[in-house]
Amino acid sequence: MKNFKDKVAVITGGAGGFGHEFAKLGAKLGMKLVLADVQQDALDKVQAEFEAQGVRVLAVRCDVSKAEQVQALADAAMNKFGAVHLLFNNAGVGSGGLIWENTQADWEWVLGVNLWGVIHGVRIFTPLMLSCAKQEPGYQGHIVNTASMAGLLNAPTMGVYNVSKHAVVSLSETLFQDLKLVEAPIGASVLCPYFVPTGISQSYRNRPGEMKNQEAPTASQRAAQAMSDKAVSSGKVSAAEVAQRTFDAIRNEQFYIYSHPEALGNVQKRMEDIVMQRNPGDPYAAAPQVRERLQQALKS
Repeated sequence: MKNFKDKVAVITGGAGGFGHEFAKLGAKLGMKLVLADVQQDALDKVQAEFEAQGVRVLAVRCDVSKAEQVQALADAAMNKFGAVHLLFNNAGVGSGGLIWENTQADWEWVLGVNLWGVIHGVRIFTPLMLSCAKQEPGYQGHIVNTASMAGLLNAPTMGVYNVSKHAVVSLSETLFQDLKLVEAPIGASVLCPYFVPTGISQSYRNRPGEMKNQEAPTASQRAAQAMSDKAVSSGKVSAAEVAQRTFDAIRNEQFYIYSHPEALGNVQKRMEDIVMQRNPGDPYAAAPQVRERLQQALKS
């Protein structure tokens, strides 16, 4: 996808973090925006921000874990703008702790947003975009699914999140191959950021009441939350920089997008463990102090 002016971008998780930065770049490129988010006050704020700039924008409250709400988002986008060219399946949440201590509610919430949200986006919007391509001469489209470096690595106390993001990487790679198979004028990318200052570590603020745990967090869950807060808040690469890299990748038809390419050494070691049939290596081998802090926290 090379030309963005007057094209329509649909962005889930569009009221903050990467989503907001995608929207700002899209607006600068002359795109029409469809922003979806579960947090109404934040959604209202970014809608007003873009309207004040004269950007054509539609804001839709949407829980991406609900198929009917994603369908309503697609319907609203088509009713407002008549086409969709760029889709960011970006909404995401996080939850940590020892994997056997995660509750059914933890699994349902995280997989509902991180995985089912992408599934619904791909399942509903891809046929819509293929239909748009038949009606618009020279149509070019692109789908970006936000995964994580946690979709390529498996750090302890991040099990639910790891599982959700590994599935998004697999889904995205298959989407790429399927689109190529049918020679669709639609590209696909997967974004795998590392620790970037966004609101992901505080995503529990939007956790639905029926998905909340009634019991107090375990020691491992408290430790995982503290580590996530520190790692995310201290990230040196900004969400704006990641958004720019993402748009550059879209232009260049690049599938894998990384915020921290230097972290790929750990991915390579993991792949070598798999191929050589070695037991999984220590993800904290280069930073043993992190493992020590985590183990100490589990004893408290």
